[in-house]
Amino acid sequence: MNESRESSVLTGILARGYARIFSENWPMWVGGVLIGIMSVVTFAWARPWGVAGGLRNWGDWFFSAVGLYHHKPLSPVLSTNSILTFGLLWGAFGASLLSKQFSIRMAPPLELLKGIVGGIFMGVGAAMAGGCNVGGFYSALSALSFSGIAMMIGLLIGAFLGLKYLYWELEHLPTGSAAGQKTPEKGFSWLQIEPYLGAAALLAALLCAFLYSNQAYTRVGGLLLCGVAFGIIIQRTRFCFVRGFRDPFMTGEGEVARAITISLFISILGFAALKWTGLRGESVYVPQAFWFGGLVGGIIFGIGMVVAGGCGSGSVWRAGEGQVKLMLAVVCFALSTSLFKVLIKSSEGLTALMGHRVFLPDYITYKWTIIGLVFLLFIYYLLATWNEETDRFTIEM
Repeated sequence: MNESRESSVLTGILARGYARIFSENWPMWVGGVLIGIMSVVTFAWARPWGVAGGLRNWGDWFFSAVGLYHHKPLSPVLSTNSILTFGLLWGAFGASLLSKQFSIRMAPPLELLKGIVGGIFMGVGAAMAGGCNVGGFYSALSALSFSGIAMMIGLLIGAFLGLKYLYWELEHLPTGSAAGQKTPEKGFSWLQIEPYLGAAALLAALLCAFLYSNQAYTRVGGLLLCGVAFGIIIQRTRFCFVRGFRDPFMTGEGEVARAITISLFISILGFAALKWTGLRGESVYVPQAFWFGGLVGGIIFGIGMVVAGGCGSGSVWRAGEGQVKLMLAVVCFALSTSLFKVLIKSSEGLTALMGHRVFLPDYITYKWTIIGLVFLLFIYYLLATWNEETDRFTIEM
């Protein structure tokens, strides 16, 4: 009897633990802290976190396969850019299954069109800024690049303009923005076995990383696991950069904006330590995009992410949950950023227009760079909180 009771108690403890991890969303600030830590770990392991580079690799591979490009890109299964992005998708897919949140979700025609248009805008903006909201803003700012600040400003302007469009759409096309619906389930319910499929998916990721290491690609295998970790964290916290730039104008909510600043505090300090000590190159992830590429690319990207309903990382993890609109956004992002990057590289004038690299410590030392960026983020944190209380920057329909 005692053994039976002890077994029942242990089962209950495990069930509650599982529910806390996979049935309940994690606090947003936890996501910010974990993403900041993983950003530093990923950089220390091999390279900074990015999403647009992986999508561009997929686009390059596609256009090369159909004969449009004469050059052959690095295989998506070996490209570190691709592996990080694929890991993000894989991790989000596994976590959504474990939490019983995976389902193919169709959307109305207008929403599907917005996913396509938004994806194209994001692809063009990322090509100009040297990365998406992750590579062009988050990792670039962490890498102490001035273009990261330029893109941050551009994303704010773009989110404002994108929200203005959505309000216009709601006023003039009231039936066009209905939320996507889950496809109806008939017969067998997949919800009962989704957690087992999710566990199998994550175990398969571990197996793939092991196989990479056996083939002398330990660095790539480690990055796959880093990408999977990002996918799990972001899916479980519902962490979306779009909300960090859009919500202060739409609802006044500052929770995600504060989580982004907390995450950046951690990431900036970690990146600075790695670069300052010479463990990583100072020019790594300092895009050649100050100021035009970062600012204008950020504006274009910001409009696209609000229209699509997901940024670079947000579109990927939501695609991993089965959202068709965001799947289209990811595909169009990959194709458009590949084409536009080739266009920029083919023209000396366009390349020069995008700007140049500005590594802040070269101008104001590491000490003042860190102080300046921390102060900037602290001000942004305070403004997000103040706006939450006052609705000062909230746009009315």
